[in-house]
Amino acid sequence: MITSKSAKEVLMKCLTTGADFAEIFMESTVYNAFELMSGKVSKANTNHFLGAGIRVLKGFEEIYGYTNDVSQEGLLELAGKLANFFEGTPLDISFELELEEVPNNHPVIRRPKDVTNEEKIAYMMKAYEGARDYSPEISQVICSINDREQRVWIANTKGTFKTDVRTYVTLSVTAIASKPGEMERISDNVGANQGYELLDNTDLVALGRETAKSAVTMLHAEEMVGQVMPVVVHNKFGGVLLHEACVHSLEATLVAKGASVFSNMLGQKIASDIVTAVDDGTIPNAWGSLNIDDEGNPTQRNVLIENGVLKSYLVDYRNSRRMNHPITGSGRRESYKYSPTSRMTNTFFVNGTHTFDEIIANTKYGLFAKKMGGGSVNPSTGEFNFAVQEAYLIENGKITRPVRGATLIGSGAQVLKNIDMIANNLDYGHGMCGSLSGSIPTNVGQPTIRVQNMTVGGRGGQKWIIKS
Repeated sequence: MITSKSAKEVLMKCLTTGADFAEIFMESTVYNAFELMSGKVSKANTNHFLGAGIRVLKGFEEIYGYTNDVSQEGLLELAGKLANFFEGTPLDISFELELEEVPNNHPVIRRPKDVTNEEKIAYMMKAYEGARDYSPEISQVICSINDREQRVWIANTKGTFKTDVRTYVTLSVTAIASKPGEMERISDNVGANQGYELLDNTDLVALGRETAKSAVTMLHAEEMVGQVMPVVVHNKFGGVLLHEACVHSLEATLVAKGASVFSNMLGQKIASDIVTAVDDGTIPNAWGSLNIDDEGNPTQRNVLIENGVLKSYLVDYRNSRRMNHPITGSGRRESYKYSPTSRMTNTFFVNGTHTFDEIIANTKYGLFAKKMGGGSVNPSTGEFNFAVQEAYLIENGKITRPVRGATLIGSGAQVLKNIDMIANNLDYGHGMCGSLSGSIPTNVGQPTIRVQNMTVGGRGGQKWIIKS
């Protein structure tokens, strides 16, 4: 798409008024989206995105622009407009570019372009039938498949010139259970930086069936009564609590400005002794993994919290200038239309020493949050309010009654200090994370954890009495 000679010419144009760094991010992405509703295809879209974004820095100042005209003339025109943002004379900056094809650590066997639309519909039908056939109370099932193959070229004035391919496949299922006057909706998904072999190796009927089972269970659940209590948050997508309430506050986007609750706290105790949290962009074929980030840096395993002590932030190139902190391979963006900033990849608590059964047995009374839902978070403070899709009471060390309408309320800093048990069953959930640089694939994960005290909201009218 772009040669070393043409890339260098564009980058040099960016430096003509005194800037000290310039970068080109070019992409060609094919995106397919299918939806199945009530057993019939309700959406089928294919889009091809082609464009380039150029970023120019002078000290801490940045100017960014993008274009769909990826001809040399179009790129030079954009570079000239961006350079005019600054005033000055060119600095003595020299660099050479040689295109590097990045080794792929996330192999793809069945590329999206090699899978027919009929095959994609058949995958959705499996999940649909698994959910539909679970119970006559399942009134609606919606399935979707999204796949994306993104080819990128990244060139900058530090001498980086790399190209990479990212392939994403995800299948989602939503089951709606209904009875007169009431309805419950539960969703689940599977996704990876991988080809369609992901779905060949997934029991999609079971995925649909388990999603429907959760919806029907919650349809007949009692309303949760608000109170302060121990909360056991299950593994997989339970890690959204760490992602949203804690690690967003460790991204340099906020930390560099002093706007995070965790700013200037490296080396300090911020969590329970048993807590170690990691962001790892190198896990083979994981949904949030990349060979290189969107600034051309190799992704890496970043230990953020170790035995309760804050060890690192997630830092992109621009914010590394502000913070004097090493780059962590965390510069990410949705597309060429966005300038990169520090973002997560695969973020999780590491395994603890307990089993799931031990955590439940050692909880006399509490809430078991089996499946987390959406919520709202103030990333500056870490204060959050999360809905729980599927929840149960824990009474006398046993999981008992299902409850619905439960919400978890608190702050990330508080949760980190109140984790007192961690299981050994680490697993991951898949989602899209939105921030300043757009929406990107991220994995959230954790083993089952217990938070010894948390505010749980609910619409129920009275507390239950535990019978010993």
